[in-house]
Amino acid sequence: CLKLEYLKTLVLLSLTATKPSLAIDIYADSEVIVQNGTIGILRCTFKSYEVVGSTTSVTWSFQSSHPDNQYSNAPYVVLLGKEYAGLDEFKDRVQFIGDINKRDVSIQLSPTQFSDNGTFFCDVKNPPDIKGTPARTELRVVLKESSNTLVIVGSISGALFLLVLIAAVVCIAMRML
Repeated sequence: CLKLEYLKTLVLLSLTATKPSLAIDIYADSEVIVQNGTIGILRCTFKSYEVVGSTTSVTWSFQSSHPDNQYSNAPYVVLLGKEYAGLDEFKDRVQFIGDINKRDVSIQLSPTQFSDNGTFFCDVKNPPDIKGTPARTELRVVLKESSNTLVIVGSISGALFLLVLIAAVVCIAMRML
């Protein structure tokens, strides 16, 4: 009976002496569409019951959607309060624009390139809140519309409007005769 009391006390002490690990919730836009050569903003926020501190870490990783370029790397990392740009593919193009104290760990990618098409993963660890699923954002970089396209569309629309106007005038003139 003494062993049982000793065991209960030991279990009770171990439960109260250690902090439980809680889940962290991470949120991001499911899809972002940007034109080639423009700024792409990848938003990511998190919910944690712990205060953000020097042990809080953020990792953005990338999985390319190009069949000949199926690499995965970390374009951006925040670790121990320091920011690190990732590999050359993203060097000088990625910038942290969030505020980690406000639980915003968004990044900006500029200028976007077609090789950026793929899935970006945002992962946050805020010990002891380390259990969580990284948020994912599908980035789609599309062709930038040229100014010629707008001129052509405007010209065709104007011509169609003019034809409808002429047809209406002819109909009114025919009824008057």
